[in-house]
Amino acid sequence: MSRINTRFTELGKTGRKALIPYVTAGDPDPQLTVPLLHALVEAGANILEIGVPFSDPMAEGPVIQRAMERALAQKVTLSQVLTMVRTFRQKDMTTPIVLMGYLNPIEVMGYPEFATAASQAGVDGVLIVDMPPEEATALLSETHKYQLDMIFLVSPTTTDHRIQRIAAACGGFVYYVSLKGITGAANLDTELVQRRVRHIKSMVSLPVGVGFGIADAASAQAVSQVADAVVVGSALVKQIEANQHDAVAMTQAVTRLIKGMRTAMDTPMAASRVAGV
Repeated sequence: MSRINTRFTELGKTGRKALIPYVTAGDPDPQLTVPLLHALVEAGANILEIGVPFSDPMAEGPVIQRAMERALAQKVTLSQVLTMVRTFRQKDMTTPIVLMGYLNPIEVMGYPEFATAASQAGVDGVLIVDMPPEEATALLSETHKYQLDMIFLVSPTTTDHRIQRIAAACGGFVYYVSLKGITGAANLDTELVQRRVRHIKSMVSLPVGVGFGIADAASAQAVSQVADAVVVGSALVKQIEANQHDAVAMTQAVTRLIKGMRTAMDTPMAASRVAGV
């Protein structure tokens, strides 16, 4: 059983949901990434999602685009990201790590080389935004050799037939993009998300995580009532950006956000607010 599957099983036994923070590797400084990851785990994160810097992050809003630019200015590469994961694993062998990014850096490295290096570094899952399952056969062949979970996206417009096809290729969890837009959009309709997630869960056996548009403790709590995992990205990266020149203040800001979300997710909502959930 993979670390991701193990973590969801452990959380399920206590009725808790996974909190998955996203950070861009190397932002604002490569030396700060690993300490920040450890701080997020201490604050209540259950799975870590690490963004691989890329020059054309088509699914990202301006907040994460700027984070990518800051990391690329530091010349952070996929190989360096894997080194960060390896360093993280020196102190933490249990927290699952998912790499999130785009296909080009993996194509450059080569599928066999990437799968081998990612496994050896301690990566557990891979989410490639611009690779649909229909085009992932060759990469899936390599990742399966090393029990790396390939995670695919489901959107608000994905058909039932395609949801089932995605779930058949997916490992770890299904990632539901909660809105029609880019990361960091502010128009999250939590009631609509809850209905959609229930529908997806009726068709798939994997856990369902929800990302895009989750900005605070209230939205994390509402989504966690029905989803198996809550992914927070832009709201976290905003805090990193605002405190990029002060490592102490940055760590305090991001851990405060994650602690608030963790507390909210572990606190049952009033019945009147979650009728039908």
